[in-house]
Amino acid sequence: MSLETRIWSTVFCLALIANATIPSTEVTRTYDDHPFVQDYSEKVPLSAELSNAKLLEVHADRDGHVCVLSDRGLLHVHAGKLRPSRFHRPLVDMQIRDMDVHNGQFVYLTDKLALSNAWAGRFLVKHQMPDATQIAMGRDLGFLVVGEQQVAYLSDGKCVDHAEATGAEIKEILFDAKRDRFLFLTNGALFCLDLDLKTRLVFKYGNLNCLALSNDGAILLVGTSNGYLQLDVDSFVQRSGIIAKLPCPDIRCIEEVGDKTWFGTPIGAFALCHKGPIEYYASKRWLVDDAVVDIAPGPNDSVLILSRGGLNIIHFRKMTLADKAKYFDELTRKRHIRYGFNSALVMTEPGNLATAALVDQDNDGLWTAMYLAGELFRYAVTKSDRALRNCYESFEAMERLTEITPMEGFPARSFERAGYHVADRPRWHTCPDGQWVWKGTTSSDEIVGHFFAYTVFAEIIPDKAWRQRAVRLMDSIMDHIVRNDWYLIDYDGKPTQWGRWHPKYVNQFPQQVGDRRLNSVEIISFLQASYHFTGKDIYKQKGAELLEDHGYLDNIMIPVTKIGRVPGIDLTTEWNHSDDELAFLSYWNLYRYAFTDKLRAQFRKTIRDHWEIERPEKNPLWNFIYASTGAESFDLEEAIWSLKEFPLDTISWTVRNSHRKDLVYLDSNFRQQTTQTVLPPDERPMGKHNRNAFHLDGGGDGRREFSGDIYLLPYWMGRYLGIMR
Repeated sequence: MSLETRIWSTVFCLALIANATIPSTEVTRTYDDHPFVQDYSEKVPLSAELSNAKLLEVHADRDGHVCVLSDRGLLHVHAGKLRPSRFHRPLVDMQIRDMDVHNGQFVYLTDKLALSNAWAGRFLVKHQMPDATQIAMGRDLGFLVVGEQQVAYLSDGKCVDHAEATGAEIKEILFDAKRDRFLFLTNGALFCLDLDLKTRLVFKYGNLNCLALSNDGAILLVGTSNGYLQLDVDSFVQRSGIIAKLPCPDIRCIEEVGDKTWFGTPIGAFALCHKGPIEYYASKRWLVDDAVVDIAPGPNDSVLILSRGGLNIIHFRKMTLADKAKYFDELTRKRHIRYGFNSALVMTEPGNLATAALVDQDNDGLWTAMYLAGELFRYAVTKSDRALRNCYESFEAMERLTEITPMEGFPARSFERAGYHVADRPRWHTCPDGQWVWKGTTSSDEIVGHFFAYTVFAEIIPDKAWRQRAVRLMDSIMDHIVRNDWYLIDYDGKPTQWGRWHPKYVNQFPQQVGDRRLNSVEIISFLQASYHFTGKDIYKQKGAELLEDHGYLDNIMIPVTKIGRVPGIDLTTEWNHSDDELAFLSYWNLYRYAFTDKLRAQFRKTIRDHWEIERPEKNPLWNFIYASTGAESFDLEEAIWSLKEFPLDTISWTVRNSHRKDLVYLDSNFRQQTTQTVLPPDERPMGKHNRNAFHLDGGGDGRREFSGDIYLLPYWMGRYLGIMR
């Protein structure tokens, strides 16, 4: 059949099936999109001139000025770096040893003075303690100064009295305003100093590091090298044993900010909510470095985390899921579109977007299909002209993948201008014009992506001519596979490594091998979609042959729990999470375009079977695809949780969690589920939907930024299905 005949046949068949019945996408449970608190980090490293400075503490005053004390003087934030502060010239020449905040104003301690620029500069007291190292403001403008051998309390500009030091280095002082007393800590003891200047030893313990009041001053928290203690604030009796099931039990600082208590450690910071799980902030997604020095409340309800190499400001912003989608749309459009592809952005310098470049990937077709589908759902919901333009642009990129190769119906993995493609030469082929190259060895990943996107495109796009182009592509690819005996035939005339759906290949595997089930799911979903949109009987006939004569229905119905290791078969060394992605994207068409209602009911059962085993990952895309089968329960709350917890920073920072003491670890297992409960997405290594959500460690050292499609596809699918509104 000529190409022209195929085109007119497709147009005619498309008209015949325009009113074909498609299962309803309505769901019984919905989420109303209310604002939630989204956290994100502003990282402020030391400027080059201060690269060797030792950072000591951080504070913010009532006007939102942030000040860092270092061994090189006072520092402030300017142009994205911590730099020497020149605001108050007299302070530049003073040897400032410590600082505090009193009634929202900065107070400084030098070797001679305690002073402030507030209160018209009237607070200026000579403390006469040349070895002074720490200051703690008390009631009114009284304060305590700590030296090597003594502590002194000064009030109204005069030294009221001196008290003997403890004989050990004082690590921290704390003023308890409710009880009008000072508490100070040494390595092995806690002391109480009442305003009568009588020092009492009130608690002994080893490896004490820091202290803070909590729960509106009712509990005293004491950080140690092995966890933290809760003491009764009046009797100083331990309320419980040491609490050590923490991300890192080596506690270096504690600060209560709002309704959370924050802990600083050598490997990150974490927050304890009065109700809720531990929130862990570590890796360069959140911090300049993980060695936390100090924590303080910041302006506009932020939290200031000072680490060895700079300042980290954790912001908390009210957002809706729709606001978040807008953010990821802008990120994707600005930095990830290459010829219409949804592309990788790589950096030669970790995290430095100024060194970034767009590059081709093995799966440009699949990643673009997932982005395109998200934009199609967005258009269906919003009728946005911008979304529609995005759809056309990415569709044309995918369309050209099939047009650029000389084998009819064989889509390339990617294409690029000649001379600018990533190495791996044997897989690249030069176009006749010499201007472009295309990548072969196309896999099932690409074909799954093409069919997923084209079916959604053919249903949603308003322009009939554009819809017909998508149908022609489905027909062309399906025709290639059918006429080549269920194989993708590459430029060399041989099947590609993963483009294989022939019964001899598929049925060679035991039922425990996932490829037997997956490849059967894929090819039947392709055939059903092709039949639905073209009306060609050959696709239904071939589908029936595979289902009935070659056991593909039995393959599709293999319980996912049967998949496991098979000695001697490399494909079973571990659970393949890329296969999960290919399966769920195929389920969209497997269920939606089932040849018969009986098959649809069977497919729904096998999709549920797979979804059940994936539930611990709380993946919103899997949940929503399962919801599209009419499921009444599809873990809506877990899906919304994942979308809310998805980080705004999608750079591939190296992340580590395997050291954490607060997690419940599982024994080694085939699915590689490492912990009892999956970590929030903003605490995990960044990855696409084909990544194991239970991988605790990983990342790419900040040399890649992931596109926003990871969030956008499930979000807009959820909106399209009526799950969110």
